Amino acid sequence: MSIQQAPTGDFQADLTTMLPRLRIYAMSLTRDSDHADDLVQQTVLNSLVGRKSFRPGTNFSGWLFRIERNEFISGLRRQRPTVDLDDTLANTLSHAPRQENGIVMREFKKAFRVLPGTQRKALLLTALEGHSHKSIAARSGVSVGTVKSRVSRARARLRQLLGDDVGVSAPPLRPHLGGQAAAVA
Repeated sequence: MSIQQAPTGDFQADLTTMLPRLRIYAMSLTRDSDHADDLVQQTVLNSLVGRKSFRPGTNFSGWLFRIERNEFISGLRRQRPTVDLDDTLANTLSHAPRQENGIVMREFKKAFRVLPGTQRKALLLTALEGHSHKSIAARSGVSVGTVKSRVSRARARLRQLLGDDVGVSAPPLRPHLGGQAAAVA
């Protein structure tokens, strides 16, 4: 079938006649004979599936070339590189929700302020600043047992105020809060 020749009305015969031209166009798109053959095959399948959408009397070759071009573009889209969501870079692009952390921190601060000053100071120095019971005792002028007792009572009271399921071995303060530790006391 030449470029000027109109379709005969026999869909399969006209399609078969167009195969060499479809192959040439596929080679110009893919520049690879194996990919071109796959593209022609997919074009023929798509044209057979969409056969009812073709209106007799319209440009049959233009319709086929449009199907082939669209299939080629769809193939490129399917082969587009993607970023794995588990990728380290992808994890840096998102931020964990902070609303819950803010609520927990407010509840902790409120409960922490309820503690007596001596217990609050002892817990702050041990859990947050990492001082030993011995150094706190020397600094405060009390025995090591008194410091241990104050820390233990402070933790127990925080557990009671925040709920028994909360572990209070160390307050949930984060290093990026900087000077807030002093503001808590």
